[in-house]
Amino acid sequence: MGKKNEATRTVCENRKARHDYFIHETYEAGIELFGTEVKSLRQGKANLKDSYGMIKNGEIFLENMHISPYDQGSFSNQDPLRPKKLLMHKKEIMKLFGQTREKGLTLVPLKIYFKKGRAKAELALASGKHTYDKRRALADKAAKRDMERAMKEQRYE
Repeated sequence: MGKKNEATRTVCENRKARHDYFIHETYEAGIELFGTEVKSLRQGKANLKDSYGMIKNGEIFLENMHISPYDQGSFSNQDPLRPKKLLMHKKEIMKLFGQTREKGLTLVPLKIYFKKGRAKAELALASGKHTYDKRRALADKAAKRDMERAMKEQRYE
């Protein structure tokens, strides 16, 4: 029959994470979901704002991720903010646990997407930025944009 979709399809992104945190490493993890949650995700009804990863009892969970209730679901709809279990190898989880404890890093989800029909989360090991770091990043971005604009004008003269 037909082949499963090989391409990845992004459901939602946490754009603010790259502004608020320094990203050190990224990891891919599967998400344990119920049927109506998957259907709602396929419709793009998810939000990563203020969500974070937490390690409890050797398992990793995504807290505060909001998946809107499925429209055609009834009693089978789950709590939109329930903790979602992430599926990773035990060694990876223990490595992340050590780094979050020792170095004071945070687990931040960057995006949720479908890969070969499976829901995945891109999780980042990150450290928080200070206000002056954010201002510097915005200034650098503006300077780069101005420089590119000047170069473009130079070419047409």
